[in-house]
Amino acid sequence: METQNNNSTLFKLQQIHSPITHFSFTASQFSLRIVAAAASISAACFMFTSRQSKVLFGTNLDARYTYSPAFKFFVVMNVVACGCSVVSLLMVFILGRKFSTSVNCFYLFLHDLMIAILLAAGAGATTSYAQIGKYGNSHAGWMPVCNDFGKFCHKLTSSIILGYIALFCYLLLAIISANKARQMISVK
Repeated sequence: METQNNNSTLFKLQQIHSPITHFSFTASQFSLRIVAAAASISAACFMFTSRQSKVLFGTNLDARYTYSPAFKFFVVMNVVACGCSVVSLLMVFILGRKFSTSVNCFYLFLHDLMIAILLAAGAGATTSYAQIGKYGNSHAGWMPVCNDFGKFCHKLTSSIILGYIALFCYLLLAIISANKARQMISVK
C-alpha cells in the first residue's frame, strides 16, 4: 500500500505543465515558418547566383554551383523547405482556430522533423564540399579553390549560413509542435 502511494506521488512530481499557450503556439509557428521560408529561399537564391569566372594560366575557369551534386541537392532541399513552409502556414492557420487536436499537432511535428532532416542532409553535404573548396584535401591532391574564386566562396558561405538558420527554425518548430501535442494529450 505504501509503495503504491509513493508511485503516485512520484508520478505527480514528473508531470510538467507547459507554459505554452494557444496564442504563443500559433504566433511562434507563424513567425518561425516565415523566417524559415525566407532563409531557405534566400539560401537557394544565393546558391543560384554563385558563379565566378577567372583566367588562370591562360585558361578560362568557371566555378558554379551546378558543378557539384551536393550544391544542387542543397538548392533543391531549400526550395522544397520554402514550399513546405508556405503550405504548412495553411495548416497552422487551421490549427490556430481552436479545432486543433493532438493528432494534428503530431502530424505537424512529423512534417517539421522531416523538413529539418532534409535540410540537415543538404547543409551537411554542402558544408563538407565547402570545406574541401576552402582548405583542399592534401591526401587526395585537391587544391583549395577559394583563394582563386573568393566571390564564389563568399556567396556559398552566405548560402550555407542561411541554410543553417532555416534548419534551426525547423528544429525549433519540431520541438514546439511535439510539446504542444504532448500538452494536448496530458490535458485529456
